[in-house]
Amino acid sequence: MSKPSRRPNREEIKAQNKQYKKAQRQLLQDEKAKGLQKSSRVTISNCKCRFESIEQEGRIRNETVAEHLSIFRSKLPVLLKRLAKIHDPRNPKKIKHKVSTLMIYGILTFVFQMTSCRQANREMTQPMFWQNLQFFFPELETLPHHDTLKRLLAKININQIEELHLDLITDLIRKKKFRRYLINNCYPIAIDGTGKFKRDWLWEEQCQERTIKKDDETKKQYHVYVLEANLAFRDGMTIPLMSEILSYTQGDTDNDKQDCELKAFYRLASRLKKAFPALKIMVLLDGLYAKGPVAEICRKNKWQFMIVLKDGALPSVMKEFEALSALEKEKLHRHTWGNRKQIFRWVNGIDYRFESNDKKSQILHVVECQESWKEVDRDSRKPEEKNSRHVWLSSEPLNRFNLHERCNLAARSRWCIESCILVEKHHGYVYENCFSYDWNVMKGYHVLMRLGHVFNTLARYSDRLARIIKDTGVRGLIRFMWSTMSAPWLDYTWLEKHLAAPFQLRLM
Repeated sequence: MSKPSRRPNREEIKAQNKQYKKAQRQLLQDEKAKGLQKSSRVTISNCKCRFESIEQEGRIRNETVAEHLSIFRSKLPVLLKRLAKIHDPRNPKKIKHKVSTLMIYGILTFVFQMTSCRQANREMTQPMFWQNLQFFFPELETLPHHDTLKRLLAKININQIEELHLDLITDLIRKKKFRRYLINNCYPIAIDGTGKFKRDWLWEEQCQERTIKKDDETKKQYHVYVLEANLAFRDGMTIPLMSEILSYTQGDTDNDKQDCELKAFYRLASRLKKAFPALKIMVLLDGLYAKGPVAEICRKNKWQFMIVLKDGALPSVMKEFEALSALEKEKLHRHTWGNRKQIFRWVNGIDYRFESNDKKSQILHVVECQESWKEVDRDSRKPEEKNSRHVWLSSEPLNRFNLHERCNLAARSRWCIESCILVEKHHGYVYENCFSYDWNVMKGYHVLMRLGHVFNTLARYSDRLARIIKDTGVRGLIRFMWSTMSAPWLDYTWLEKHLAAPFQLRLM
């Protein structure tokens, strides 16, 4: 005889779910009555296909492809101008594909989210797709094989492709495309590190090394680690900007010390300053960078910063913060953000000394945010109060008028880079695919991937594509584009008239 189940039966589970949803509705009504508005999440429409006829579907497919690829086409003059400066190390007598052709092909590989070189070779050479692609990009006289692109990437200076990326961002900044998203008139740049891929054998001298324990045995593992810098705007829009790949040879090899994220940050900061010498920048950093030398470099570069201060970090600063905040009770501000109630405490002008004998110092400003909100508990089906605490270091003095902008709109936007890395790893950009065990080729594909992500992000926030993205989502839009380009949907006569008109990118 079977034992009776201790789990709730079907009717009990339905009753519990009903109570949970009822409690959620009641909590939402109570918050609205108090003037609290929970931030809404953008989700894909849960509806059937909106196309009512084949003609309507064809028209919308043509409009979508035209708008998406027009973003790429509008930046093509900038791309071609920079590509013309890249030195071609190949034998001129054996060249079949220009550098510009290979680079545009490489970027489009990631725009259409090809997951491997073999998939790109197989699917991007389909006659229908190639004919449609050539219509939009006459510069692509012939379609190359990915091995040709790999051979080029193995020989050229990858920094030249990164300069191409920076020229594209500079052009967008010059045209004030991001003006409405600025924080304190600064461009917020979030910086964070992440692992790219790992292997159990050493394939290049530059690989990072670590020791792992598996099945009671210790062994060495070799991996690639990348420090990423992204424009992280307050509405969630994140634009890939620059990458610094850690290399074992950049460390102190004589003392068997390899490269680290902090050393990579110093190199990245130098490159950022060189690329944008006069740009007003606010750097958004996690708790690893709550250090005197980092603040010193930011101030030297005339950058603002918001840095997470973790528990136990900079004990002298936190001790002074707690002591002064108890005395300066007027520096307390209550704020409501969405459905969250926040209490801010801040102290300005803390003198932090570092290095041996405290010979260097930095003036830091510290702010603490304690917030509370209510959520319905799954088990009890009753609203329960949730709490969180955040502490940041600020480069600028704080007051009740700039707390929301610097903390909620700027410092919290640092999380956007983590979401961006997640997208690149798991949502079609195959971040963790090395594409080649040649170090230079691997770096080249990484830069091309980030460039492809830039164009898809601009399309994601284009006001002309907002409606179709609401129905399909970003990955759905790319699949929609691919299915259109690989089938005889396009009306070349209509497209010629549409593409002849001036194009202007408008971001939501």
